[in-house]
Amino acid sequence: MAERVEVMLTEKEVDDRIQAIGEQISRDYAGRQVHLVCVLKGGSFFMCELAKRITVPVSLDFMSVSSYGSDTKSSGVIKIVKDLDESLKDKDVIVVEDIVDSGRTLSYLLKMLQGRGPRSMALCTLLDKPERRVVDVHVDYTGFQIPDEFVVGYGLDYDQRYRNLPYIGVVKFD
Repeated sequence: MAERVEVMLTEKEVDDRIQAIGEQISRDYAGRQVHLVCVLKGGSFFMCELAKRITVPVSLDFMSVSSYGSDTKSSGVIKIVKDLDESLKDKDVIVVEDIVDSGRTLSYLLKMLQGRGPRSMALCTLLDKPERRVVDVHVDYTGFQIPDEFVVGYGLDYDQRYRNLPYIGVVKFD
């Protein structure tokens, strides 16, 4: 089955929105340092661009979690593939995700990270699919709410392809 990618959000739209989020975070955390926690792999593109636009001091860390195993549907069992390198104790943490859909993985992850003693914790996502939510997750900073489409680009992939697209596209199968 062949696929094609149609542009949903242009590179300029994505860039402008990331700039606005960076400005909002900079205002919200004025006088403090933020510790960005990226959920790999998809969140890395967004977090790097976001960090460049935040004017308060920023530190970064990365983690990788899996809830799929070898299936295409979430098992609901979360496995930490790569944990954080630094403690979250007394830090103002912002978890950075590429996309929030069902909320299962993020709900678990946020509770686990909250248990590590951060001063504050917020969630920032480039894309939000509220139609797909099965577990309530509060998103503090949202780039775009999108419909329930299979999207790629800006870190999001289809079978490890299309992550490097500078825009958000919808995968269409012919």
